[in-house]
This record gives sequence, structure tokens and C-alpha cells, in this order.
Amino acid sequence: MRIGVAQTKPVKGDIPANIEAHLRCIVLASTVQAEALFFPELSLTGYELALANALATDQDDVRLDVLQRTSDELGIIIGAGLPTRAGTDVRISMVILAPHRPRRTYSKQHLHVDEYPYIQPGVGQVMIDTATTRIAPAICFESLLPAHAAKAFDQGADVYLASVSKSERGVAKAHDHYATIAKQYGRPVLMCNSAGPSDTFVSGGRSAAWTREGILAGQLAPDEEGILVFDTATEEVSRRIL
Repeated sequence: MRIGVAQTKPVKGDIPANIEAHLRCIVLASTVQAEALFFPELSLTGYELALANALATDQDDVRLDVLQRTSDELGIIIGAGLPTRAGTDVRISMVILAPHRPRRTYSKQHLHVDEYPYIQPGVGQVMIDTATTRIAPAICFESLLPAHAAKAFDQGADVYLASVSKSERGVAKAHDHYATIAKQYGRPVLMCNSAGPSDTFVSGGRSAAWTREGILAGQLAPDEEGILVFDTATEEVSRRIL
């Protein structure tokens, strides 16, 4: 399976503008036959904790319809980051849009301490199943918890997908961790990070993919916008810049 990760520079709080950026990445991914494309944490709003409550919505938001149509037309699974509301709770979520299938939402289960004043944890792991591959999404902080990956692989994950918003320092730590996880479980690990200003820090980019042996197969530069597509059969990557 050809799985892509996108690296974008979200416009703070501007969902329509960020949807347009997502569409450019999705079309670009389709040119290299990607079957799925995943975006960074809160990619549709930017990682802006203080805005999460005001911007929170759900998977049926009509603004996402254009992403669903694009998924249907191009035959590509899309994972986009968005704050969602569950009752009175606000969660950091990934909305999963698959061709001609109902939308689903995975919400971050394990929060960083900085998120406690704004966000509540999600409940349960969502798996993204295709004809050949089971993908386990993880959102930022929880992807650095060994127990989260262990549970995902216990549930039959073929690929571990980390959607993050991390600073340059955080990315360096994450790269070491994801390489270790890939080698330990003999499964590929992919990471999509944003670039540019995010909340109180600057996101460090370097979205990447690791082989089953924990070898870095490819990455984007810290300030690039573009995609990296990993072929799970050949473990080769295709890199395209916007």
C-alpha cells in the first residue's frame, strides 16, 4: 500500500484556507498513486489550544464535504486534524474520510499536561482497515508512549501513523523513538508534522517514514510544504513539494 504523510503550514484558525491547502496536497498525492494521505495534528485549524473550544465541530461539518468528494473521486483515504466536540468535551481528533464510506473520528487518548486546561481525552483506538493494510493512528504525545504503540500492534496494526505538531527539539526526540518502535515491532512507522508557527512554538517539520528495520526511508525539510509517500511493499518513498 502507498501511504502518504503531508506537511503543511496551517493558517491559524482558518478552516477554509486550510482545507484548500489539504486539497492541494491530496491532488499531489494522487499523482504518485497514494492510497491514503494523513495530515498533522489539528491540521485544519492549526495547533492552537486557546482556539480549540471556539473552533470545535464534528465529522459531519459540511465544510468537510469537499474533502469527502475528493476522497470519493480520487479513491484516497484522508486523515485530517480537527478539534471535535463530544457532548461538553473538546477533543483533539483526526477525521477519517474514506472513499464512499461513512466518516469516522479518532480522538487523542493521552494528553500532554499543557492540553489539560483546554482538551479532554478521547476513548478507544480506531483502526483504519484497507484490503491489505491495517493502520493505527496516534496523535502527538501519545505516540511517544510505548504502551500506545504496543496496544496498537496487539490489535494487528501493520503501520503506525503518528500525526503530530512538534517543535524542532520535539521532532529530534520523536525521530529516535519512532525508529525504535519500527525496529522493535518490525512494522513501518510514519509521522506527519506541521511547519511554521503553532500556538506558543514553531513546528519543526521533518515529516518522515521508517522501514520495518527502523531505518529512516525519507523525510521532508523543516520548513517545506509537501508530501512523502511510503510504499509498504518496497519500502521506497516518493517526495513531492508544493
